[in-house]
Amino acid sequence: MGLSAHPPATVPAIDANGARIPRMGLGTWRSTHDEGVCAVRAALEAGYRHIDTAARYENEQAVGQALAASALPRDEVFVTTKVWHTELRANDFRRAAQASVARLGLDHVDLLLVHWPNPEVPLEETIGALCDAQRSGLTRHIGVSNFPVALLERAVALASVPLVANQCEYHPYLDQTRLLAACSRHGMALISHSPLGSGKLLADPVIADIAQRHERKPAQIILRWLMQQPGVAAIPKSSNPVRIGENLAVFDFELDALSMARISALARADGRVSKPAWHPEWDTPANPLVAAKP
Repeated sequence: MGLSAHPPATVPAIDANGARIPRMGLGTWRSTHDEGVCAVRAALEAGYRHIDTAARYENEQAVGQALAASALPRDEVFVTTKVWHTELRANDFRRAAQASVARLGLDHVDLLLVHWPNPEVPLEETIGALCDAQRSGLTRHIGVSNFPVALLERAVALASVPLVANQCEYHPYLDQTRLLAACSRHGMALISHSPLGSGKLLADPVIADIAQRHERKPAQIILRWLMQQPGVAAIPKSSNPVRIGENLAVFDFELDALSMARISALARADGRVSKPAWHPEWDTPANPLVAAKP
C-alpha cells in the first residue's frame, strides 16, 4: 500500500531517557484480524507513527501485516508491544517477547512493556528479564504499564537500563498527579491508555462546552488537554478511519489556562474505568477534593 499523496500530520515526540516517543499513537485493543489491519493502515496514512499493540490483544500479526504493507521505512514507525502478567517469569518472559516480535514480522520493537505487574512473580526477576530483552536486541527501549508510584519506584531502582515509559490509564476523570510527578522525576513518559475514558467523557457537559467554543470534537478537546501536559503521550483506540484522523488533528490549536483548569477539575474518585481483578493497589488522588467527590 502506498501512503496518501496528502502530507501527513506532523506529530511531536517526547524525549524520554533516550527514546523519542511520538506523542499520539494508535491504540489497537479489540482491533483484530482485518479490522486491525485496516485501522493501522488508516492511521499510518493519516500520519500516525506510533502503533501500540500487545500479545493479549491477539492482533500483533494484523499490526505486522499493516506495517509491511505501508512501505514506510522501519525506523519511521514506533512500535510498542507488551508481555502479559502471566508470562513474567524470566524464561516465560523471553519466550513471550520473542513470539511477539515474530508475530509482528519484525526483528525488534521500539518499546517493550510489562503489561501489568504480578505480585506472584518477584519484581526483580521480571525487571531483569525486561532488561535482558533490551540487551538481546528484541527491543530498543523498555518500560512498564499499569504501575502505580510505589511499584514504579521499585522498577526504576531494579532496572539496569533506563525505563522510558509507564503506560497507564489517564484522562480528565482520573487524577494521576502523583504518577505524573514520578514519571517526570525519572525522565519517563506517561503514555495514556483509555485517554477518552472508554468514551465516558465524550458526553461531559464541560467538555462539550469547550468543544463548541473551539469548533472541535469532544475527543479532540480531551486529547489536546493531554498533549498540553509535559511528558504525556496518548494512544486513543479507534477502528474508524474518520475518527482516527480526527484524533490526530489536535496539534493546530491550544486550550487556554482556564479551559485546561476546567478539564482538570473533572477528576473524581470513581473516575477509573480499567479495573481488572488483578490490578495493583492504585495511588490515592493527590487532590483531597477529588477523593471527596461522589
